[in-house]
Amino acid sequence: MDLTKYQVFLKTVECGSFTAAAQQLSFTQSGVSHAISGLEEELGVTLLSRSRGGVTLTADGWALMPYIQEICRQQRSIEERAKDLQGLETGVVRVAVFTSVSVQWMPYILKSFRKQYPNIEFELLPSNYNTEIARWIQDGTADCGFLVLPTEANLDCWLLQRDQWKAIVPWDHPLAGREPFPPEALTQYPFILLEEGDDYEIQEVLDTLGVQPNVQYRVQQDQVILAMVSCGLGISIMEELMLDRNEYPVVACSFAKPFYRNIGICVKDKRAISRSTYRFVEHVRRWVLEKYSG
Repeated sequence: MDLTKYQVFLKTVECGSFTAAAQQLSFTQSGVSHAISGLEEELGVTLLSRSRGGVTLTADGWALMPYIQEICRQQRSIEERAKDLQGLETGVVRVAVFTSVSVQWMPYILKSFRKQYPNIEFELLPSNYNTEIARWIQDGTADCGFLVLPTEANLDCWLLQRDQWKAIVPWDHPLAGREPFPPEALTQYPFILLEEGDDYEIQEVLDTLGVQPNVQYRVQQDQVILAMVSCGLGISIMEELMLDRNEYPVVACSFAKPFYRNIGICVKDKRAISRSTYRFVEHVRRWVLEKYSG
């Protein structure tokens, strides 16, 4: 089966235009248009709505999209499994990853991994939502992913690191360096809250402390919170991992009772992963152990 038309279709949907898809696929624009038209003729439905602003999925396109995605995923799995049987250290590993891991761990993990396996490629899928990452692993969008454990999803997981939650304040704040950090300060000073979607890790810390912070700002990125705290706009709570090699002038303080999140790496079924994914998971486990055992 020639899956080129399906792959061109998925890339066009992702890019939103024939021109952008052609550039990424190294096709001509007319080649992309011809492939989509051929697929529509083959299936007997219109998949994309064309306009000057680009292309969007039709109702039929939405209905068929999951099936086309699954066909392409299965094809990739077949190709990777064939390479495994040949003993080839090649393939593409799709890794779902949240911000702190992608910033603080992944560049160094990938650099050391590439020295051993230079022919294995990676696609990083960013998300700050545990449920989304778990879903990607379950449906095959990601081969593996970093998650906060435990997870309700039925996955095979390995614990990597316990990551402590810290209060962060500007370097010149009256409570900078205060150990333990007084929980009531979260209600007295402007608080910058990370929007967590449906994970609520920070909210669990606040609930356990029994405080309702003086929320003045709601932010979706850890780096933005660091910048705002360093400018004196407020204080916040942040995972210790995100503070590693931090260049912003902030001070991290521990609570009397430490709070942790457990970071793990997960796959759908450890008995059915590709050789390249297995190599990567084992490398990650060794890298984290070496980093934090010294």
